[in-house]
Amino acid sequence: MKSDIQIAQETKLENIARIAQSIGISEEDIIPYGKYMAKVPIDLIRDENIQRNKLILVTAITPTKAGIGKTTVSIGLALGLNKIGKNAVVALREPSLGPCFGMKGGAAGGGYAQVLPMEEINLHFTGDFHAITTAHNMISALLDNYIYQNRRSGVALKEVLWKRVLDINDRSLRFIVTGLGGNTNGVPAEGGFDITPASEIMAILCLASDLNDLRRRIDNILLGYRLDGTPLFVKELGIGGAITVLLKDALNPNLVQTTEHTPAFVHGGPFANIAHGCNTVLATRMALSYGEYVITEAGFGADLGAEKFFNIKCRKSGLEPCLTILVATAQGLKMHGGVALEDISKPDLEGLKRGFDNLDKHIENMQSFGQTVLVAFNRYASDTDEEIALLINHCRQKGIKCIVNNAFAQGGEGAIELANAVVETIQKEPSSPLRFTYADSDPIQQKIEKVVKLLYGAGTVTFSDKAKRMLHHIQELNISHYPVCIAKTQYSFSADAKAYGVVSGFDFKINDLVINNGAEFIVAIAGNIMRMPGLPKTPQANFIDIINGKIVGLH
Repeated sequence: MKSDIQIAQETKLENIARIAQSIGISEEDIIPYGKYMAKVPIDLIRDENIQRNKLILVTAITPTKAGIGKTTVSIGLALGLNKIGKNAVVALREPSLGPCFGMKGGAAGGGYAQVLPMEEINLHFTGDFHAITTAHNMISALLDNYIYQNRRSGVALKEVLWKRVLDINDRSLRFIVTGLGGNTNGVPAEGGFDITPASEIMAILCLASDLNDLRRRIDNILLGYRLDGTPLFVKELGIGGAITVLLKDALNPNLVQTTEHTPAFVHGGPFANIAHGCNTVLATRMALSYGEYVITEAGFGADLGAEKFFNIKCRKSGLEPCLTILVATAQGLKMHGGVALEDISKPDLEGLKRGFDNLDKHIENMQSFGQTVLVAFNRYASDTDEEIALLINHCRQKGIKCIVNNAFAQGGEGAIELANAVVETIQKEPSSPLRFTYADSDPIQQKIEKVVKLLYGAGTVTFSDKAKRMLHHIQELNISHYPVCIAKTQYSFSADAKAYGVVSGFDFKINDLVINNGAEFIVAIAGNIMRMPGLPKTPQANFIDIINGKIVGLH
């Protein structure tokens, strides 16, 4: 089969104006970025349509390092729904350059179920990531300047909470010292970098409801603590307007198309292991304004992206999906069944069967939110009919539909069965009203414990001394009503990346708490998770090139 980039480059694209017109948006209303990409102004959101149309969440079992294929399934489902005559739109996150040039690759789908133009989406796209990076680091520069210019007036911070960001995997930047080289170069201080998807500015962009809300949230960002223990916020520096100006264009959702010219909104890109892992509220609402069926996905396994989609994004936006699709692969299930990674592409019915526990735990978790669950088996070429039949029978015994998805190899034709099952399930058995894991009124410590014990299976939760100090700050700021965003490994229910399958009774350690006062949630950092990833021994950058004017090596 052809590579993803070959398929993408051989697909004849429609002008983006025609894509917009296909869902009722006029050419005059969009802001084109070339022929095939456009920004859609947020004033085109139609609130009267949002409750009427149907939102579908795509999530997954605990992934392998090769991924599970949520994005491919999400795009494929939109293609399949359009094949059966439905008006479907997909709403996804933007890829980060970090994994694109690192290990995981891009995030534009795969095979014949991609969003296009794939190269631009995976690279600089419409500049949103650059705007977020610039806005974040502008705050850092202005904060450092504030400290430097006022240092003789006794202005100093006991603790600076605001780090810098960069959309590149660079472990050398995790911990740094700034301001070296003499008095004119600033005040020496320890600092560090996170990757741009972990930026609070990214979270703010993804949760903001409009330009005014964006400005309000930026003003409320907590930067650090003064020597007397009082907090310092962005609004006290008087720079909220300048930062909002840098983000005014990035706030508008991006419109592109799929391999079969289905409209796709691709906007925002937080990772679900270190952030909340969902595309922007504005893009989801824009898609629901113009699509009868809207398919969105949440990052990594359902214990991460889907949990945060419900407990953070839906809680704050009022969005509610009518169906959750849980993506599974034979290779992923076999990995969780104890099969060695180098052998997961080989037939192994017993290994597959042992991996069902991981699938079942995710189903149980999604049902705890009131969701009707449908399993999509994302088929690989190495999968056998016997393995597929075993999984379908297992799901049937649990009262769950399991449908094979072949969109990677066949595009929309390969997702028709899945599309029909989705329509039938929504008609006959839509999800119940959302039930959250915790209440707004629960203390932060209790919110974390509920997620970790009920959804992950932990027996105890331990807080470090640093995390306990941050709990005290949270109480002082009177923000215990914020939801929690747990940062942990994506490869396990626990904080141990090698604890595959389902684990229970373990101790879950919270090492630190990060107050995202503008985004209005608390990040709980667990285990050895890093908010600035490193590069593998052989990064994907080694294979990316431009030959005869065409980009190669992206996937």
